[in-house]
Amino acid sequence: MNDDLDFDLGELAPADSATEETVEMVSIGDLSVLSQHHTAPYGSHSFVLAHDRSVTWGIPGAPQLVAIAVARDLSVSTFTMETSYHATLPFAQNWLVERGCPPERIALVGDEFAKPADDLTVQVEQQIRKSGTRYEVLDTYTSDVDLCETWTLTRDSSAVQTPVRVFHEEWDHEAGTYTMREGAFANVGAAQTWLDDRNGPLPEPPEYSDDNGAVVRARIARIALARSADVAAMQKAIRDAPCTPPPGPVQRPVQGRLL
Repeated sequence: MNDDLDFDLGELAPADSATEETVEMVSIGDLSVLSQHHTAPYGSHSFVLAHDRSVTWGIPGAPQLVAIAVARDLSVSTFTMETSYHATLPFAQNWLVERGCPPERIALVGDEFAKPADDLTVQVEQQIRKSGTRYEVLDTYTSDVDLCETWTLTRDSSAVQTPVRVFHEEWDHEAGTYTMREGAFANVGAAQTWLDDRNGPLPEPPEYSDDNGAVVRARIARIALARSADVAAMQKAIRDAPCTPPPGPVQRPVQGRLL
């Protein structure tokens, strides 16, 4: 994780009033940078994914992850800045990808971040990151006390049946992992009832059991093979590496940020 954030805007002016308002609202001192990408060689664009620490003291349930996109027009010495708040990382990453950021450049890398608990979590996150404008976000909620979870309520423009989708994320702090699941509902009211009552398991999307179910299972199988290959490569690197002193204590990881 890189906490340093400098948009290098000292000699540039906001291109419009919307950018002026955005700059006034962004407090860099409150941001913990999770990932960032700056284009080269001319530095025309910057993409940042960060945790906004100030949100934890604000409205309960508010999204804590902020995606920031900066576009510079060096020919006239101006820039534009956009921000968007999200409850979960893949939706924030999707927003940045839609604005031109290469997906691999905004991925989280490092042992300080929580890891997906299973291959279905990886599949659901990849689905969101690559979804383009498929999902209309209707509401979100983030809980970072007691039960640590987030949910994102969406409308899926590609779904023929049960078009309202809930993406539910739950963290296991002790294990340093998290799960992400997709639930399908006929309407917003049914989804909200489940979120309020939790009277049963999250209903799986119908495509998990119809003809597309084979596609879903095949994707999960490929993810499992890729993760197994990564683990094997890591184990070999450890075996081949020279002996070194063990690392010092690290902070407890959670998905997307450190507590």
